[in-house]
Amino acid sequence: MPTTLTIKQPDDWHLHLRDGDMLKSVLPDTARHFARAIIMPNLVPPVVRAADAVAYRERIMAALPAGSTFEPLMTLYLTEASSADDIAAAADSGLIRAVKLYPAGATTNSDSGVKDITRVTDVLERMAEIGLPLCVHGEVTDPDIDIFDREAVFIESVLEPLRSRIPGLRVVMEHVTTSDGVDYVKSGGDNLAATLTTHHLMINRNHIFKGGIRPHYFCLPIAKRQSHQLALREAATSGDKSFFLGTDSAPHLDGAKESACGCAGVYNAPNTLSCLAHVFEEEGRLDNLESFASLNGPAFYGLAPNVNTVTLEKRSEPVEYAASVQTAEGPVTVFDPECALHWHVS
Repeated sequence: MPTTLTIKQPDDWHLHLRDGDMLKSVLPDTARHFARAIIMPNLVPPVVRAADAVAYRERIMAALPAGSTFEPLMTLYLTEASSADDIAAAADSGLIRAVKLYPAGATTNSDSGVKDITRVTDVLERMAEIGLPLCVHGEVTDPDIDIFDREAVFIESVLEPLRSRIPGLRVVMEHVTTSDGVDYVKSGGDNLAATLTTHHLMINRNHIFKGGIRPHYFCLPIAKRQSHQLALREAATSGDKSFFLGTDSAPHLDGAKESACGCAGVYNAPNTLSCLAHVFEEEGRLDNLESFASLNGPAFYGLAPNVNTVTLEKRSEPVEYAASVQTAEGPVTVFDPECALHWHVS
């Protein structure tokens, strides 16, 4: 196996940066390795209108380290009151690259999301007309549906009927966690793609409960059984153009994670590239890492790959990553892959 690998600079097609002091603390970890990222709009209040996206982008740009060329790719949060005209104008101006669908109550700050998908048909039809992608948090929120089954049920009861009604709609199934999702994307044609996260490639649900409840492995969608993890690894490392990196890096203060009702989210921005090289090497497919991390995402979004490159070098001594990132309000724990990472990024 090679000990050095040079690839076009990666992008992150699903990223949470939060706001305020948290934004200032976590943004450098992404800007250090990634050229661009799709920025999630689930702030409080959410980024619903074009004006909200303009203001949020300005705050991100102001928080970037000096000399950084990182480009935030903005999104709007879909609500049942969203304006098709406002979304279309924002897309035409180049301000936004996608719209995000959160089923109401599905995950962090999703209370303003969509309860009835039929109420946003006009928006989705306009998006199909102009080719603007819909990024989907693909879980139902019915409390009677087991949390480990919510992705599969969403595909059957929401996504497939939606795509049948509006076949021209371009859809990204974000943070797919099941073999059901992988199989659906593989059979979905050119208008359907999926992001896969770093942590879902490295952990399964056993990690959450190993020796007790481990809150820093809790995310939504929740990690599934090992058979699903293996399906994700196969999809990510296959080179299939339908799958690309979306870290879903989602920082929360340790106090919010380690509580009676801990927040969902894994903060993996600092060590993602080392983790990915580890996974792709384990699968014997290092040659496909560039496709997954650097090529497939831009192709789906109609963008050119980055010109700059990054080099990963495998060394005998492991990379030393800090266990947490310090913010003005407290620490944020960094994802622990529970193995030594020997791929250094330069």
